[in-house]
Parts: sequence; structure tokens; C-alpha cells
Amino acid sequence: MAPTSWSSSVPWLLAVAFIGAHPAAAQDTRAAMVKLIEAQGVEDAATLAAMRAVPRHEFVPPEQRSRAYRDHPLPIGYGQTISQPYIVAYMTEILQPGPGMTVLEVGTGSAYQAAVLAETGAEVFTMEIIEPLAAEAERRLQRLGYADRVHVRHADGHFGWPDQAPFDAVIVTAAAGFIPPALVDQLRSGGRMIIPVGSVYGVQNLILVEKDAGGEVTTRTLLPVRFVPMVGGER
Repeated sequence: MAPTSWSSSVPWLLAVAFIGAHPAAAQDTRAAMVKLIEAQGVEDAATLAAMRAVPRHEFVPPEQRSRAYRDHPLPIGYGQTISQPYIVAYMTEILQPGPGMTVLEVGTGSAYQAAVLAETGAEVFTMEIIEPLAAEAERRLQRLGYADRVHVRHADGHFGWPDQAPFDAVIVTAAAGFIPPALVDQLRSGGRMIIPVGSVYGVQNLILVEKDAGGEVTTRTLLPVRFVPMVGGER
């Protein structure tokens, strides 16, 4: 699940015809996409390397492949979208994932964000409430070689993945009306969570949640965003 819109001052004229049949062209276009993300302020080397490595065109429907490397979200079915590249990179950079870390993702979607996290060396546990999307994501990750680093569960992400907790980081890719307490509880001391909070029809803000070594939790507003709503939350 992903942002429905995000404004950018950088023009992205990167449409690639027949991109699936031309891997070299896709790689060149992906490199150009990452240069523009870097120009917008993303600096973390591991994040940028991960964005260069993941073939975004493999995570969108075939009819959207020519638009895969533009800086905006794209529909993936079931009323969901794949996040725009800048937002994926920004959220990844904020979390600072890396080898030896475990990350919980709520809102698998097409699994693009999960693959980017895995490319940093983290082990990813990703949850998707829409069953067909979860099944498609699992097959896609298997085909692309991420199955050993990304674990998919069809479930309501409001309640997290308690049997794999605690997590070094948590990322939520749909707008919640509140910060789910279970996700805070499952965050390791010293960990970080990034989550969009707000109404689907009103103001949404990307919130950074940090838990210090003593377990104290603080929050900080990062920037305004527009995400599809996080559904579920009822037992």
C-alpha cells in the first residue's frame, strides 16, 4: 500500500517502451531515477544502492511498465498503489536498515518497498491484509530471488507479527488513524518506526516513532504525505 500522490518539483521524463524486454535500458533508466532521488536530498549510500538494485518495473502491472521509473505512485490493483520512488527512498533512509536488522513492514502491496529494504541487508517481515496481493507478492519475491530475505504474511497489520518481535524497525505504508499500540510494543528498544498518520480525506503526516534504550517512546512529524488508508484494526 502506498501514497496516492506526492508533489515534486523535479520533472521525470523517463518513460521506457518495452522495458521488460530491454534490461539494459531498464538499468540505465533506474540509474537516472536514483540520480533524481539523490538530487531531492536522499543521501544514504545503502538506500541509494538498494534503489539502483531493485527492478521497479517488475513490481508494477504489465500495462504500467513504461511508467515504472517516473516519480509518482502507480495502481497495482485492489484500490492500492506502489509508492513513488522518492517516498520509498526517503522512508528507507529514515529507518537506516542494514545487515543483521529485522524490519516489520505493514502494507506489502506489490512488495517493492520490502525488496528495497532487503537489498540493504535487512531481514523483512511484511504483512498484507488483501489476500490476492499477499499471494502475488510472495510469488514475485520468489521469482526475483528475495524469498530468503522477505517473509510474507496475509494478516491485519494493526496487530503486528508478535511471534517474530521485537523488530529493529517498523515501516507502515498506509495511512493509519492512530499509531497502533501493538506496533510500538513490538519495536525493539533503540528502534525506529515510520508511519503515515491522518485521515484519507484530510491531513496526513509522516511520523517518526523512536523508542530509546529505556523503552521511552517519542514521536516527531517529518512531512505531509498522501497515502491510501490502512484498513482492518478490528478483532
